[in-house]
Amino acid sequence: MLKGGVEIESAGPIGVFDSGFGGLSILERIRSVLPQYDYIYLGDNARTPYGSRSFKVVYDYTCQCVDKLFQMGCNLVILACNTASAKALRTIQQKDLGANPQKRVLGIIRPTAECAGSLTKTGHIGILATPGTVKSESYLIEIAKLYPDIVVRQQECPLLVPLVETGEFMSEGAGFFVRKYVDALLAKDNQIDAVILGCTHYPILFDTIRRFVPENINVVTQGDYVADSLQKYLQRHAELESAVTKHGTCRYYTTESEETFLQTAKIFLKENIEVSTVVL
Repeated sequence: MLKGGVEIESAGPIGVFDSGFGGLSILERIRSVLPQYDYIYLGDNARTPYGSRSFKVVYDYTCQCVDKLFQMGCNLVILACNTASAKALRTIQQKDLGANPQKRVLGIIRPTAECAGSLTKTGHIGILATPGTVKSESYLIEIAKLYPDIVVRQQECPLLVPLVETGEFMSEGAGFFVRKYVDALLAKDNQIDAVILGCTHYPILFDTIRRFVPENINVVTQGDYVADSLQKYLQRHAELESAVTKHGTCRYYTTESEETFLQTAKIFLKENIEVSTVVL
């Protein structure tokens, strides 16, 4: 549960949160589209992965990180984590933000679902995601709200996040498991013509995934859709846009050691960064 009582006293950066490193892929795309804003990235790397944890644990952890970003001056926080978006976002938005009515917390599943209609000609879409995201059925729910005629199949991929975070994403083992998960997904529905990568770590595996997905099937990453959605959101909410500082900066924080974070962050980022450890 959010602590509450944190009001907008002045403009601040946009907070971007992930349970690990995958959110860096979302941050990179957001910054490419909206470079004028200031950002704070917070990775809960000491407790990653969230994918196999219970709804309550993911909710508690996510609230702690959102609170920290509010305390750091963020008025808008993006949950750049599919598991957190699936298991915690709705409760935070519907119950917790009442104590912080001027703050906003957004997820990344809805923006991805909004593009579903333009991705498929057959009306059949596949989702590769963590066990937590699959079990939440968030993609099924959100896509059904917008496109009730689209058929969605899901496949859990429990080993892909560890392969990325341990730097083994180019190994033969990574290829073995990617092929296993892709084959399992496509075996569920031979009409699938679009596969959404429903985890922010998976773009690192894009080339491997693309290798095992037939050429006639579109493979979709989330970053561009999330960035475009955020841009439109800020255009619609002028009062919130004015509460975001604009110096083009980005600060990085982790619940792990700085050295551990930097070692893996270089997989996702195209620049050298400095990072600080925070205690939640």
